[in-house]
Amino acid sequence: MTLKIDRIETFRVPPRWLFVRVETSDGAVGWGEASLEGHAEAVEGAFASLRDRFIGADAERIEDIWQVAYRLGFYRGGPVLMSALSGLDQALWDLKGRALGAPIWSLLGGLVRDRAPVYAWIGGDRPSDVAEAARARLAQGFKAVKMNGTEDLGWLDSPSRLDAVVERVGLVKDQGVDVGVDFHGRVHKPMARQLIAALEPLRPLFIEEPLLSEHPEAIAQLAGMTSTPIALGERLYSRWDVKPFLEAASIDILQPDLSHAGGISEVRRIAAMAEAYDVALAPHCPLGPIALAACLQIAFTAPNFVIQEMSLGIHYNTAGHDLLNYITNPEVFDVKDGMVEALTGPGLGIEVNEVLVREISRDAPPWRNPVWRGPDGAVREW
Repeated sequence: MTLKIDRIETFRVPPRWLFVRVETSDGAVGWGEASLEGHAEAVEGAFASLRDRFIGADAERIEDIWQVAYRLGFYRGGPVLMSALSGLDQALWDLKGRALGAPIWSLLGGLVRDRAPVYAWIGGDRPSDVAEAARARLAQGFKAVKMNGTEDLGWLDSPSRLDAVVERVGLVKDQGVDVGVDFHGRVHKPMARQLIAALEPLRPLFIEEPLLSEHPEAIAQLAGMTSTPIALGERLYSRWDVKPFLEAASIDILQPDLSHAGGISEVRRIAAMAEAYDVALAPHCPLGPIALAACLQIAFTAPNFVIQEMSLGIHYNTAGHDLLNYITNPEVFDVKDGMVEALTGPGLGIEVNEVLVREISRDAPPWRNPVWRGPDGAVREW
């Protein structure tokens, strides 16, 4: 069986996603997701060189294509190039699984679990809002959620501002769900140290991005001050980016994003590296159905996987566009007792509604990160 790549297409769709379609000369198709929020045009541009290199290439040679794309561009890594490579890699795995009539997890060595624990994000401006959101997630079948710790803390802020965070997290815990608290890299070390300590009695599931990953030495300091698991990794794009955090033993849960960190091929390697350091895997995925399906292929095959993020019911201010809208078999993502069953269909296990994708992508507006400013007018991390 030889599958020659004949076409590589990208589709920008609301709310902020970039889908990738690869077709071979005999009409076989695979889908991937190269979403890089706020930078879709840059990723689309990166596909120009991928088309030049791989139109006519053997689609079965997934690892060779990955290595050529990564190494022979000279300038390696980073969010744009790695997101493009991620989408291409996912599509090639989907294509191969469909050609063989097998789920990708079967090609990766088979199941190590039958279902994957999942969590969903919640938000709200008032304490009562997050409590209500947590109850809604319980009703959807989730047993765990993630919430932002805070939207605005300066380098050095009043310690009293931490009380509101503790109150909100406590109210969510009171609903009977586990909760991860995302600092989102927007808290600086003097306040992060205090906030982690204040939250510790509530026993969060994890603290995510207590600081930006560009501060590995400070993250190691924080990790040594708490018993709460530290999670990080959505802004790391390869095994080489991950390596210093594993060597420093500064994180407990690694969160690579399969649409940013080299796709299924690279995140599988990252998962194996993390296992060797007794670090758990919880892929980052506030994205669309293709990215989620790719994450779940890793979830069902990585021994150190613990929980999967999914953006069910999150529209990002674009009404009506959710991860279930773009596939014709949304039941594969049903959440029962806090878990999603193994996807059994060939390839990624989802059926993309290609007609809808092509139609909506024609007029999809660009999405941009909002600008946040503190009370003093200075810009805050998104």
